[in-house]
Amino acid sequence: MASRPSDILVVGAGIVGCAVAYELARRGASVEVVDERPVAMGATQASAGVLAPYIEAREDSPLLDLAVRSLNLYDDFIARVADDSGIAVPYRRTGTLDVATDESELAALRTIASVLRRRAVPSLLLDAASARAEEPLLADGVAGGLLIENHGFVAAAQLTHALVAAARRHGAQLVEQSRVRRIRRSGAEVLVDTDRGSLTSGAVVLAAGTWSGAIDIDGVMTRVPVRPVRGQLLHLGWSEPPLRRVTWSRRCYMVPWDDGTVLVGATAEEAGFDERATVSGVHDLLGAACDLTPHAWTASFRDVRVGLRPATADALPVIGASRAVPEVMYATGHFRNGVLLAPLTAQLVADAMLDGRIDPLLERVKPSRFGDL
Repeated sequence: MASRPSDILVVGAGIVGCAVAYELARRGASVEVVDERPVAMGATQASAGVLAPYIEAREDSPLLDLAVRSLNLYDDFIARVADDSGIAVPYRRTGTLDVATDESELAALRTIASVLRRRAVPSLLLDAASARAEEPLLADGVAGGLLIENHGFVAAAQLTHALVAAARRHGAQLVEQSRVRRIRRSGAEVLVDTDRGSLTSGAVVLAAGTWSGAIDIDGVMTRVPVRPVRGQLLHLGWSEPPLRRVTWSRRCYMVPWDDGTVLVGATAEEAGFDERATVSGVHDLLGAACDLTPHAWTASFRDVRVGLRPATADALPVIGASRAVPEVMYATGHFRNGVLLAPLTAQLVADAMLDGRIDPLLERVKPSRFGDL
């Protein structure tokens, strides 16, 4: 027996699905969110929330344009979500320091710095002494670094819960945990079959991350090609003095929080749907953190978090309406950029679904690049 209908049903309660639900609800849509897992689980719970589109900047990267545009939305996005939810979300724009450990890595940073100069992005290329002055906890022997001032980080799980609270204040509903198995048409409506029954909607947003490809869609012969990439993230208790900002090396990144903890990430492992933490993953991240900042040897070990990031073959997300079933809108495949791209994804989806406004950016990430989805 089908439930009462909603205008739009969002499948997925991670950062992307909840951002989309909030944006749709605040613009007046009747929205329901359904997921097998609790809010902010999956890849979101294992995200350090780093907002750093320029770390691997290349002139020819279509992902860079998406990420920069989304970063530019973040100040207003956080302020609006905090106001609508009544929840303060930890959010910092203290920059990032990308550290080179040898001359080849420093040469790569010089290339990135030249791209940033052409884009008029504030950054500072540092020699070894200057890099250590910016971050005194760096190991001896670093070759230099690149300071990018407008980068930052956000508490991903807290932001996701705030998005749900804000969406609810605009009338959205969170369906009791249910696994979505199939999406099908029924006359003018769309039925979403779950293991607890069917939900009726006018349209569906498929934002189930890695699990998006496991859902049958009647009329769609090709499933959205996202694959799981396991990411392990360490949570350390840090002793004084603190790191000044997000600090990167080729092998890890470190994110300092106001509560005196540090997140260290992240592995990228082709392990299928295996969500186990592994000795090798923890070992490699601890070694990388201690090599980057020897002070990490004094840290306490809090826990390890594991998430499966939804990757695509071209490293771009899949955002846009299904060509075969236009009532289905994809918002998946964000890989390790889901937190960064959440505000823009929500805006693009809401513009398309509610206003019929198709942003030119959607041409780059359209589902049809993978076939008749």
